[in-house]
Amino acid sequence: MQVSHKHVWGIALPATIAFITEPLAGLVDLAVIGRLGDAGLLAGVVLGGLAFSVFISLAFFLRIGTAGLTAQAIGKKEKDDGLSHFIRAGLLALTLGFLLIVLMKPIEYLSALLLAPSENAYNSYATYLNIRILSAPFTLMNFALLGWFYGRAAATTGMMLQLLIHGVNIILSIMLVYIFNMEVLGVAIATLIGQITAALVGVFLVIHHFKGWQKTKLLINKNTLFDIKSIKRLFALSRDLMIRSAALMFTFAWFTAQVSRMGDVTLAANELLLYFLLITAYFLDGQAQAAEALCGRAIGANNKQAFLQALKLTLLWGFIIGFLLFIFWLISGGYLIDFMSTNHEIREQAKLYLIIAALTSFTGVGAFVLDGVMAGATMGRTIRNGMLSASAIYLLSAIILQYFFGLNGLWAAIHVFFIARTIIFAIAIWKKTPRLFN
Repeated sequence: MQVSHKHVWGIALPATIAFITEPLAGLVDLAVIGRLGDAGLLAGVVLGGLAFSVFISLAFFLRIGTAGLTAQAIGKKEKDDGLSHFIRAGLLALTLGFLLIVLMKPIEYLSALLLAPSENAYNSYATYLNIRILSAPFTLMNFALLGWFYGRAAATTGMMLQLLIHGVNIILSIMLVYIFNMEVLGVAIATLIGQITAALVGVFLVIHHFKGWQKTKLLINKNTLFDIKSIKRLFALSRDLMIRSAALMFTFAWFTAQVSRMGDVTLAANELLLYFLLITAYFLDGQAQAAEALCGRAIGANNKQAFLQALKLTLLWGFIIGFLLFIFWLISGGYLIDFMSTNHEIREQAKLYLIIAALTSFTGVGAFVLDGVMAGATMGRTIRNGMLSASAIYLLSAIILQYFFGLNGLWAAIHVFFIARTIIFAIAIWKKTPRLFN
C-alpha cells in the first residue's frame, strides 16, 4: 500500500468541502442576525452557539473515535466494514443526546453563569441554546455517521451529508428570518431541521451500502456488537477523546468569556474573527481527516511505510493550505467583516485584530494534522494528555499576556496553544510510532 498525493486529496478534498460548510453555515447565521443591526441579538446567538458547542463537542469522540476504529477495521479487512463500530457509536449518540435534552435548563443556567450574557442578550441566548439542544440526538448521530463514512474513506458520502445539514440550515435561516420575521428562533429551528434531515438520510445510506435492511441485519452479530473487550476499548477511547474535547472547548470558552466581559460590541467583533479561525480549522481538518483515515488503515494493515507517507504528505499540504489561507484573510477579511455586520463599531473592532487572528493559519497546521494522525492510530490517552498539557500552557499564557497586552494578548495565547499542541503531539508520534507496528 503506497500513499500518494491522489490518495490524500481523494479524502481531503471532499472532507474539506464538507467541513467548511459548518462554519460557513454559522457565518450565515451570524450574518442573517448581524444585518438586523442589534448587537444584543448577535451576542445572544454567539453565546448560545458557544454554550451548545461546549457540551456537544464533549461527544465529538463519536466522529473521531468511530473514524479511527473503522479505518483500522478496513485495514484488517473485517467483513462487516466496521458496522459494529457504527452501531455502538450510534446507540451511545442517542443516549447522550436525550440526556442533554433532559438537562436543558441546568445547561442554560450554568452556561449563563460562565459566559455572562448581558441583559440585552439573554433572551436570544436562551432561545437559540434551547432549540439547539433539541437537535442533540440527531447532531450526535450525525457524528457517528460521519465517523463511519470517513473511516471507510467514503469521503464523498460524508461530504454530501454535511452539505445537506448546512444547506438546509442556510436556506431555512434566510427564509425564516427575512420572510417570516422569526429572528433568533428562525436560525435555531433551521439548524434543528438540517440535523434531523441528515441523520435520517445517513442511516438510509448505511443500510443501502449493505444492500438493504435484511442483509444489514445478517452482519449484526450480537456477540461481536456487545463484545466486552470492544466496548471497553470504545469507552476508554471515548473517555480520553471527551476529555480532549473538553480541554479544547475550555480554551475557546475562556477566550470568549474574557471578551464577553469587555462588552457586546467587542464580543460580537471578535466572534466574527473566531469564525475566520474556524474556517481555517475546517480547511486544515480536511488534511487531518485524510491523515486519520490513511494512518488508521496503514496501522490496521501493519504498514509502517504507508503510515509515514500519509504523515508527511498531509503535513506538507497542511502548510501549503495554511499559507494560502493567511493571504486570503489579509486580502478579503475586511470585506467579509463589512458584509457580516452593518454595525460600524463591530466592523472597526474586528478589523483591529484581523492580522493576529489570520496568523492562526500558520500556527494551527501542525496541531490539526497531527491530531488526525493520532486519532487514526487510536492513541486516545496520548491525545488526552497532550491536549490537557497544551490547555494548561494556554491558560497560563492567556492570564499573563492579557494582563500586559489586553485583547492582543488573548489572541497571542491562542497561538501559544497551537504551537504547544504541535510540539507535544510531534514528540509523542515520534516516540510511539515503532510500537504501532509489529
